[in-house]
Amino acid sequence: MKKIAVLGTGMAAFGAAHRLVGSPVDVVLYDKASFFGGQTVSFRSPSGFTFDKGPHVSFTKDERIQALLADAVDGRFETVQYKLENHWKGHRLPHPVQTNMHGLPVDVMAKVIDDFARQSLLQTDVRNYEDWLVNAYGRYFAENFPVQYTEKYHTTSPRNLTTDWIGPRMYRPSLEEVLRGALAPATSSVHYITGFRYPSRGGFMSYLEKWARDVAMKLSHEVVRIDTKRALLTFANGVQAHYDALVSSIPLPELVPRIAGAPDDVRAAADRLACSGCVLVNVGVQRPDLTPAHISYYYDRDIVFSRTSSPHLMSPHNAPPGCGAVQAEVYFSKKYLPLAGSPADYVQPVIRDLKRVGLLREDDRIVLEEARLIDYANIIFDHDRPEALRIVHGFLDDIGIRHCGRYGDWAYYWTDDSYRSGEVAAERALGDLR
Repeated sequence: MKKIAVLGTGMAAFGAAHRLVGSPVDVVLYDKASFFGGQTVSFRSPSGFTFDKGPHVSFTKDERIQALLADAVDGRFETVQYKLENHWKGHRLPHPVQTNMHGLPVDVMAKVIDDFARQSLLQTDVRNYEDWLVNAYGRYFAENFPVQYTEKYHTTSPRNLTTDWIGPRMYRPSLEEVLRGALAPATSSVHYITGFRYPSRGGFMSYLEKWARDVAMKLSHEVVRIDTKRALLTFANGVQAHYDALVSSIPLPELVPRIAGAPDDVRAAADRLACSGCVLVNVGVQRPDLTPAHISYYYDRDIVFSRTSSPHLMSPHNAPPGCGAVQAEVYFSKKYLPLAGSPADYVQPVIRDLKRVGLLREDDRIVLEEARLIDYANIIFDHDRPEALRIVHGFLDDIGIRHCGRYGDWAYYWTDDSYRSGEVAAERALGDLR
């Protein structure tokens, strides 16, 4: 049979593999790691805590994807109402802040409302994300909330970002909604996520484990050279493998240098693509009532992390009985904000700031603390991205490498997006065999 090679074993790669089930082809998934899962992997500690590689939940409204994921865990999943909150200068507010300002100092709310009302009558040209924020919320709110968060989360100024990634992520309220959120302690949810599903046991990675039993995988196989003229893969362990069609979810800046004969302009374009990395600091605590929020956002520049999540609230089986868990995210990027020090250097600053914001108490018994380095986290939609991506994807299309996933498509994908992108890449690979 014809052979389709899939580089990667994350959600997109399994989307490709799942689509190819039943097709008259031989499919093999390759991964440089000694385990499968990619960004979907979960880490299970001997002490009984489970942490994902960043906060993963499934909130897709695609009924087909819902059914696929439910079947993957034999129907054993939690259905959870999402609770999100924001931290700003000692205040804890529901999400999103722009419609939930009740409790902030009166002068702050007055400035936000006045600026919002004036700006709503004075819309300006949108050249970048900062312009969009000012048009949407007024300059005072923009500079005190999303601008600060952007610098921490995206590692660069919003002026350096396009608006291509926004979609439903940033809610643009009416003046009435802003006023209601300032006057009333509780407002109707306007967030694009109201609830989510999460595997009952084993972390988010459990969604892949059943599928992994049905596909051929070769782990500890890091591809170091792709010869598209000979259709030959060479791996760091010395193994070589021929293919008839190729699907890749490898991050583009790592994929292009591995392609034999890749032109200099394509290599330069791949190098211009920006992505943040992340230090995940995982903390296990002998107390379950740390916070009611599944996700919390931190705007203050002097708080080292930009976001925290609560794994034990995703599923009670993510922590031992009587315990709680916090995962804090500290972002950096090769292009804009290099990592300072080693991941382990961030553990104590994170614990210090978890106490400052009230998630941890001075007398809490910490039973687990660890730091994990994530080389690829969020795509940075800077102004270099559109042209650089056009060059790289055009080259890959020409040589028959079918890209998929967040880092293959270089897009701001959620779980269902990644899975479907793998299906699309598989369809294209099948077309290459005809």
